Amino acid sequence: MTSRDRRDDIDAIKSLKYRYLRCVDLRLWDELAQTLAPEVTASYGKRLSYTGRDQVVEGLKGQMTNGVITEHQAHHPEIEVDGDTATGRWYLQDRVIVPAFDTYIFGGAFYDDAYAFIDGHWMITKTGYKRTYEAMINLKDVPSFQLNDNHLAPADDK
Repeated sequence: MTSRDRRDDIDAIKSLKYRYLRCVDLRLWDELAQTLAPEVTASYGKRLSYTGRDQVVEGLKGQMTNGVITEHQAHHPEIEVDGDTATGRWYLQDRVIVPAFDTYIFGGAFYDDAYAFIDGHWMITKTGYKRTYEAMINLKDVPSFQLNDNHLAPADDK
């Protein structure tokens, strides 16, 4: 175990979680992989579970196609550091828009994560959430809804 400042560790873990979410929403799969320990486990709600970095990245890639627009926000972290390991709980609010199916999904959940200090930086060793709620709206029921921009759409569609 090294002698690091606990506050610095907490700040680094916050940055790690924010980077993880940014990479998911921007589809930065190589950078996302760098946030995950090789043996990471992930469980997203009742439907999706993965073991190992490659499986997590490939699984998310399969879910987060260019036809799915996502926004994930995590806040109110509760982080406990114990030497070279840590745990974290985060409040998640997320939104998913699937234009091809006129669908808007939104919800809340609590992430429970574990981290390890590996080769000089913090990595996620376990991540996952349990939903507090999930709701869905058919966008045809919201006549004023209009998608004005989509960073995932091909350039000619913008």
